[in-house]
Amino acid sequence: MPLHFLAGQPAPQSLLVNLNELEKAYYETKPDTSNPAQLAAFGTSGHRGTSLDGSFTESHILAVCQAICDYRQSKGYTGPLYLGKDTHFLSAPAQKTALEVFAANGVNVIYQENDGFTPTPVVSWLILQYNKLRQEIADGVIITPSHNPPSDGGIKSNPPNGGPADTDVTGWIQNKANEYLKAHLNGVKQLPYAAAVSASNVEAINFAKDYIAGLETIIDLQAIADAKIRIGADPLGGAGFAYWEPIAEKYGLDITVVNQKIDPQFSFMSVDRDGKIRMDCSSPYAMQGLVALKDKFDIAFANDPDTDRHGIVVPSVGLMNPNHYLAVAVQYLFTHRNWSGVGVGKTLVSSGIIDKVAADLGLKLVEVPVGFKWFVDGLYNGTLGFGGEESAGASFLRFDGSVWSTDKDGIILNLLAAEILAKTGKDPGVLYQEIEAKFGRSFYTRIDQTTTPEQKAAFKNLTPEKVTATALAGDRVTAKLTNAPGNGAAIGGLKVVSSGGWFAARPSGTENIYKIYAESFKSKEHLEQILAEAKKIVDEALA
Repeated sequence: MPLHFLAGQPAPQSLLVNLNELEKAYYETKPDTSNPAQLAAFGTSGHRGTSLDGSFTESHILAVCQAICDYRQSKGYTGPLYLGKDTHFLSAPAQKTALEVFAANGVNVIYQENDGFTPTPVVSWLILQYNKLRQEIADGVIITPSHNPPSDGGIKSNPPNGGPADTDVTGWIQNKANEYLKAHLNGVKQLPYAAAVSASNVEAINFAKDYIAGLETIIDLQAIADAKIRIGADPLGGAGFAYWEPIAEKYGLDITVVNQKIDPQFSFMSVDRDGKIRMDCSSPYAMQGLVALKDKFDIAFANDPDTDRHGIVVPSVGLMNPNHYLAVAVQYLFTHRNWSGVGVGKTLVSSGIIDKVAADLGLKLVEVPVGFKWFVDGLYNGTLGFGGEESAGASFLRFDGSVWSTDKDGIILNLLAAEILAKTGKDPGVLYQEIEAKFGRSFYTRIDQTTTPEQKAAFKNLTPEKVTATALAGDRVTAKLTNAPGNGAAIGGLKVVSSGGWFAARPSGTENIYKIYAESFKSKEHLEQILAEAKKIVDEALA
């Protein structure tokens, strides 16, 4: 995909979404249930869409939330449902709708006081804390489309294990929600908003206080304070904005929040590589504002709107590639924590450098399909010390080896960067350069390849036997995978590995494209050769 001429530039007025149109469409547009694009569709991170095309409306939230109530009842969950929202414009009306449904169904729902915002990892943390101490079972709902453009909305369910819901849960909720949509919402219970927020089963509290107090069980905050690390934090207009100053005050940290704007148009953003406004803290184009400040701080970092992703900016290299930071985090954590018998989790499209670091440390590597849900059980039961994915999302265990969160936590990954600098005297960019000096350079990329709906469907039928290639860019093929080696789960695509690199291909859930991830351990030219051959191999396997 070619680089847009606006990539990295301040967002022009012409790109800003019309908030009045968004709100009007949210309440007035009724989904066309004969159009699959306007039904509830739970991907790896819940249902997402926009009111402007009828894919995220009041009707969707009414149906999805009633389906969640039905699911909770079928499972006997009687504890609270923790409800969070991020700063996307559609998140506010969606939370109001959700409260109307949950209150009407008698669900004990708890949400952030003062109509505030809540990071995804905080909801995960709250669920786990509650369920650790009580017999009643709590779960949660987060209203967020993650780093998606300002016009989007999203809603996801986190079950009692605190993590992203698995497909058995999301499939049930999705199907039930679509039944309600097709029945014109017959059977959906709803109270007026004023009655909902004053109902006895609805409570607003401060979510931040206990989560912030718990951070000392997972990050060496005293070391950061003692080292006087100068930190710049950019919430990118997201739910984390209310957390950084209280964290700094409680633990005596030198944190400057460089952007305190909450603007649902996200007009302060730089344009992403494709010409859209997208709050992607791993994108060098979207992160231009913070990258420009890299020499003013010892460590700077950002989060996406629901604060589950991290972006690390260091004087040595600027914005770190997410794969590079994951490798540094693994090396540091497993040499600075007294964990015993725990492994490293990574998605199979994350860098092979992580594999080399894990092998060097004698660690068990668990390679899983794309999606953080695959790390939930390992983090929950303490068999994975760390789980991370290529898209800048990760979590890890507390000092004592117990679970912290089972969803991605951008707050702890950002603070870990400061701890790494405080304890080693080197920023993570320098440490990655040392990793490369030891294991060799890595050349990694991801591209989008146009395809047809028929080819996308054919990905489901791929088997290793359909790959006839015996070499990849001059190196012998050593593995052909359609299932993840770490847990045997289908990857929804294909991965081909050689001694000199690898590629993986998987279809988009929403567009007629498939994504090719590729890595070479030789050169940029070798990476280009892998990409060229990957397209041929995939097309032949799908034929």
